[in-house]
Amino acid sequence: MSIEIIGMVGTKEVSESRGSLDESQIDAGYLARFAQAHEAAGFDRVLIGYGATGADGFAVAAHVLYATSTLKVLIAHRPGFVAPTLVARKLATLDQLTGGGRVAIHHITGGDELDQKRDGDFADHDRRYARTAEFMSLLRRELTSTAPFDHDGEFYRVRGAYSSVRPPAASPIPLYFGGASPAAVAVGGEQADVYMLWGEPLAQIAERITQIRGATARHGRSVKFSLSVRPIVAATEDAAWQRAEDIRSATAERIGSAKTAQVQGVQVPSRGRLFGFRESSSVGSERLQRQGAERDVHDERLWYGVTKLTGPGGNSTALVGTPRQVADALTAYRRVGVDQVLIRGFDPLDDVVDWGRELVPLLREQAARTPVGPETAAAAPLSA
Repeated sequence: MSIEIIGMVGTKEVSESRGSLDESQIDAGYLARFAQAHEAAGFDRVLIGYGATGADGFAVAAHVLYATSTLKVLIAHRPGFVAPTLVARKLATLDQLTGGGRVAIHHITGGDELDQKRDGDFADHDRRYARTAEFMSLLRRELTSTAPFDHDGEFYRVRGAYSSVRPPAASPIPLYFGGASPAAVAVGGEQADVYMLWGEPLAQIAERITQIRGATARHGRSVKFSLSVRPIVAATEDAAWQRAEDIRSATAERIGSAKTAQVQGVQVPSRGRLFGFRESSSVGSERLQRQGAERDVHDERLWYGVTKLTGPGGNSTALVGTPRQVADALTAYRRVGVDQVLIRGFDPLDDVVDWGRELVPLLREQAARTPVGPETAAAAPLSA
């Protein structure tokens, strides 16, 4: 069986541990090279992130698609600011202009209250998820309806909605989604094609998959799962752990620099996003922080060193080891139900090139002989 391998591109070379923190955000040449490196390394798709201070994801996606031949994109989008009917047409147009079958959308409802407010969103956590559910439903309808339709909902109202540009029925645009709260599970169970999970210990991921499958079963649906982690790979296990410690030290130093800038009155919103959420309401981030507080390493090589430094934020847990050890660890997640993996590095471009030599081929080799774990429809409670 095949596995979809997703990477992540950015518009400049920066991570928690390296790259410039200045306000210059777009290097078009670097973005093209980064995308081409993913394609050459054998990745299927790349995520394009979202933040209220960052570059527009649709424009970035277009640049990536035209710089590559087969690489697909996953555009992160925050519902609530653009009408779902318009987003549907933007997706369908980009999909058709780039050959078809290369575009997907990832719905991020938002777990950083400050970032939400930057674009004028003051809705609370659960109300945002209710809006996301209606957004996804209406977006899918706009992408698939062959006749004009009306819609009267809590957040959106349209009359005669219709798109003359649609993806082929045989190659629909996948709707990705993420979230760890009960409100999120309810939305994903009803609307998501792919449910994205951050890297947690194997038992917790199995538990979450069981619960989400229970939610989808109540709607007579099924869903795929994607796991996001940050591999730290070296030729030997000792060298990989030393590299992890080097990343931890570099991150700690940069966090100190960012805090100094804030104390001195220099407002650098991009640093806040890089080093965690300022006003977090993210249940997923809270779970990672709680697990990191228990210990630095779970399941032999799932490392929380950077997670503990940056605080609540995006996916920051890492798998540390040789290419084969990391591939084995990712394959273990496959056995409990993970269909896809999203891997991004702390040395963003260099890691992609390196992974293309050994890690990516190993993942494909192991996936070919390892079926995705059996579906379990019974719901299980999430850990407190």
